[in-house]
Amino acid sequence: MSILDLYSSAFLERNRDHFAAIVRVALSDGGINEEERAFLDRLAVNLNISEEDYAAILVDPAKYPINPPFFYDSRLERLYDLVRMVYADHIADEEETAMLHKLGVGLGFTPGNVKYIIAKAYDLVSHGVDLDTFKEEMKHMNR
Repeated sequence: MSILDLYSSAFLERNRDHFAAIVRVALSDGGINEEERAFLDRLAVNLNISEEDYAAILVDPAKYPINPPFFYDSRLERLYDLVRMVYADHIADEEETAMLHKLGVGLGFTPGNVKYIIAKAYDLVSHGVDLDTFKEEMKHMNR
């Protein structure tokens, strides 16, 4: 097996695990609505999730670990995806917010700051910012 094969395998595994975390958030309010399904479908394509993995993740997303990215920018990108999923139905209920806090800690944000980070992320996504603006604004928060 070549280094490229190992890298590709690890990359696909991280994408699968990230996708599973987003599915957990989508399911935390009891089901997946049409807007959430459309978001998941687009994200699955972008993350290179196979149809088989997609189906397996929908059955049991909790069996996939949360693998926090090493780089802060990557953490912010994953947080952006997660918050967009919660915001897909424009209703962030208590279960979704609690799940998002857990996933935020799992992504490597500190438990003491995760509530503030999630609130800021919700605010930015609700205003329709793009990923680059989201990352810049979240970085300014820590200065």
